[in-house]
This record gives sequence, C-alpha cells and structure tokens, in this order.
Amino acid sequence: MGEDPLLGTPDGDRLDVLTTLVQAYEAQHHPVPPPDPIEAIKFRMEQQGLTVADMKPYIGPPHRVYEVLARKRSLSLAMIRRLHRGLGIPAESLIGP
Repeated sequence: MGEDPLLGTPDGDRLDVLTTLVQAYEAQHHPVPPPDPIEAIKFRMEQQGLTVADMKPYIGPPHRVYEVLARKRSLSLAMIRRLHRGLGIPAESLIGP
C-alpha cells in the first residue's frame, strides 16, 4: 500500500482487520520474550551514554553497580523503582521472569 487508507472506509476497515490478524498470529507463533533486566539496564546506559558513576543514584556505589551488572547481586525493589522512575526503564523489564 502506498498510503494508509482512512479508517471507516472499506480499505481502512480491511487494513484494520488484517493488522489485527497479523498481530494475533505473531503473538501466538512468534512471541517476543521479555528483555533480560541486566541487558535492559546496559541498553539504557548505552543509549544515554551513562557510566558506572552515573548509576550511583539508581543502584548505589560503583562496586554495587559492578556487582549488579556482573549478575553477582540481584536488583532490589528499591533499585527497580529508582531505575524505573529515573531512567524510564519499564518496571516489567527490570522484574524479569
């Protein structure tokens, strides 16, 4: 399609139905797993050019940041809340499976 048809038109309604069907198919046959919490933090750090020192308000002193990033220390509820509020990382991503 060259352009998205307007909703409420026959072509727009057809596109809406097809989009819904594709989304349902993908959800059933190719579900996207939730991101790993540590990878979500590393991704945000990379996105925003943050260093370990920049993570102090969210995780704590540098040694604690390194422990979390190396998976030697789990995220606490307080850390999750601060990362979510301060960096906008979805809480669902930080909680993990």
